[in-house]
Amino acid sequence: MACSRAMVAMIGLVVAALLFPAALSSTRPDQLISMTTDGQYHSTRPVVTIADGLTADYHDVSCPDLRGIVRTAVVEAVQGDITIAADLLRMFFHDCFPQGCDASILLLGTPWSEMRMPPNLSLDIRRKVAFLMEDIRAKVHEACGPTVSCADIMALATHDAVVASGGKPYHVPLGRLDSFEPAPLRFVEELPPPTFSIDQLIAAFRSRSLDEKDLVVLSGAHTIGKARCATFSDRFPNSDSDDFVRRLQDNCTTDVNRRQDLDVTTPEKFDNKYYINLKQGKGVLTSDVQLLLNKTTRGYVNDFADNEWWFWNQFGSSMSKMGMLQGPQGNVGRIRQQCY
Repeated sequence: MACSRAMVAMIGLVVAALLFPAALSSTRPDQLISMTTDGQYHSTRPVVTIADGLTADYHDVSCPDLRGIVRTAVVEAVQGDITIAADLLRMFFHDCFPQGCDASILLLGTPWSEMRMPPNLSLDIRRKVAFLMEDIRAKVHEACGPTVSCADIMALATHDAVVASGGKPYHVPLGRLDSFEPAPLRFVEELPPPTFSIDQLIAAFRSRSLDEKDLVVLSGAHTIGKARCATFSDRFPNSDSDDFVRRLQDNCTTDVNRRQDLDVTTPEKFDNKYYINLKQGKGVLTSDVQLLLNKTTRGYVNDFADNEWWFWNQFGSSMSKMGMLQGPQGNVGRIRQQCY
């Protein structure tokens, strides 16, 4: 009898799946991933996926001067303040990772702004990036009308900042819409912190449709930029056995507000020295050093250290891929009349 009831139940599930497939797939993608107290992501599929319909020539007819306007403004900004390049890269990553590239991180005027959420508190001093995006938006909309989103402007500006600091051009897919509101806290909290282990980093990137190569390549953005002592102080307990970490600790002891170059060799040039530094034991963040503790990621570190051109090529591919991320909401929104 028990066997018969089980068989009936099985048949019922099969019939339901055939007749009402939507009923068994009604769980939203954002419900299929979580990070538990052990710091591990548990997911059946990525919460953020690759968007369709974005193209490099999306604005060629509606705003033919777009790239020139953005490039001129960014080059001028970087020449006046080299830190703008690293700030733009970090802001772009922090915008794209939670729910896709939708300029939601630029929305400063709400109590629930992403800038006020714990993973982004250090970004608050980078409001100059938001102001730069708004300045560029005003020039673009004056020239072309409200045809270009803040999200597209930020993607182009990030590309131009990379090139202005020594990197190579790459494909920038366009056609994004701006978010109506900031990303939910639960998504922003899934940004990988600098203290993550390699397993946690791989899981976090996979949850965003990014693989091990993307992880290593995008970490290469640390070839420019700085970090506060608090972001790598978790390494200090082991300083007795590591001369480089001891020097980092001594510098932070002397100046607790110090901002440490992430690339200790060529901190203002976009090159592959970050990977060479890693191989020499001169990685700053825990998340940097962790790239050497996995066979696959370590192989990419070695490859990029040995071949700068391949790094540039792969960086462009991964940036294009990240630039096409979209959350479960899809590419929905509007073209904002003000970026922040």
